[in-house]
Amino acid sequence: MSKASLERGLNVLREQMDTPTAAFFSACVHCGLCAHACLFYTETCNPKYMPVHKLEPMRRLWEQEYTLTGRIKKLLGLSRPITDGELAEWQELVYNTCTLCGRCSLVCPAGLDLTYMIRKLREGMAAAGHAPEGLIGATTRAVKLGSPMGVTLKALQAQARHVKEDSGLDIPFDVEGAEYMVLLSSMEIINYPEYLQAIARIFHQAGKTWTISSEAFEATNSGIQIGVSDIAAELVQRVVDAAEKLKVKTIISPECGHAYTAIRWEGPNLIGRPFGFKVRHILEVLDELREQGLLRVEGVEDARMTFHDPCQLVRRGGVIEQPRNLIRMVVKNFVEMKDHGRMNWCCGAGGGVSANEEATEVRLKAFRRKKKQLDRLQVDGLVTACANCRIQIEEGLEENDMDMPVIGLT
Repeated sequence: MSKASLERGLNVLREQMDTPTAAFFSACVHCGLCAHACLFYTETCNPKYMPVHKLEPMRRLWEQEYTLTGRIKKLLGLSRPITDGELAEWQELVYNTCTLCGRCSLVCPAGLDLTYMIRKLREGMAAAGHAPEGLIGATTRAVKLGSPMGVTLKALQAQARHVKEDSGLDIPFDVEGAEYMVLLSSMEIINYPEYLQAIARIFHQAGKTWTISSEAFEATNSGIQIGVSDIAAELVQRVVDAAEKLKVKTIISPECGHAYTAIRWEGPNLIGRPFGFKVRHILEVLDELREQGLLRVEGVEDARMTFHDPCQLVRRGGVIEQPRNLIRMVVKNFVEMKDHGRMNWCCGAGGGVSANEEATEVRLKAFRRKKKQLDRLQVDGLVTACANCRIQIEEGLEENDMDMPVIGLT
């Protein structure tokens, strides 16, 4: 990369320096607890994967330019400048071995949010040209085509026709004044089309009006994953514009963890104003329907089942009891993993890791943590509520010769 690219990345990192950043680097006591909360460290025992170590380039820049001691050390030649080669080396640590799951942040005794800091570092890495090719491609497709996987409106409409053929139910597009506007992730459209039919059946039974926008049906926000806030804001704005055009009351985020974080928790900050509508995850909506007596089921699953908590939905999003309320409606023998809820272990593929081919080997190593959880339980099947988690878990089970169905809760 050129000297100009390096300086552009460092300038973006300088822009990221704020009060929380100063508090983080000043308060961190390097106790190492974050390491034992990170599955990339626990499953490899490689010290370079310690979460706090991943922030080292940003810490050095902060020390050198924003602290008196650091400035003196820099003048005396006692500290090294950040180089382009160093940022290139750190790409693996920042993108391949961090899913932004937040477990390290949860255990930090000083209350420091490492996920927040990694997001900031990714902004500088992307500006310097050190984001993975897979994420660059996904982000480019999201901006140009509206989907990181290149899924078009015609592909979605084809799936809608299949739902009509199978169930007799129409998938409503561009209905003004509907109560709900449903978002989908490309993975659900391509890998798990049964999700769309489930939505149609549930809302038909509940008597709720809903629609899909032909202008903004994609929930995935690649700008969040790669670390470019301008792109993240552009993708959020598309959804907001569509919701306001259709005058809907609530946007529903699908079974996708980071999409929920992007639109509900970060969306208003990204576009600089509050929404004029509610944002709910599909499980929140389903649990509300359950409370209203509108969610009726028949039969019960006798198999021994457990639930994998998607990090962005549960740990960082607070949707903890809703999936359990729903599972207990249909599963007779539901058992929890040893670490569950807020403390559940990540699947190993979030935060853009799954879009990064060079991370495949370490991603599957990280899955061993989930394998240990499942081995201990001896369950017949696993339920989750994130398409990305589902793909990673299915691949991990296959890699480890484990025969177990993985089911989306919706």
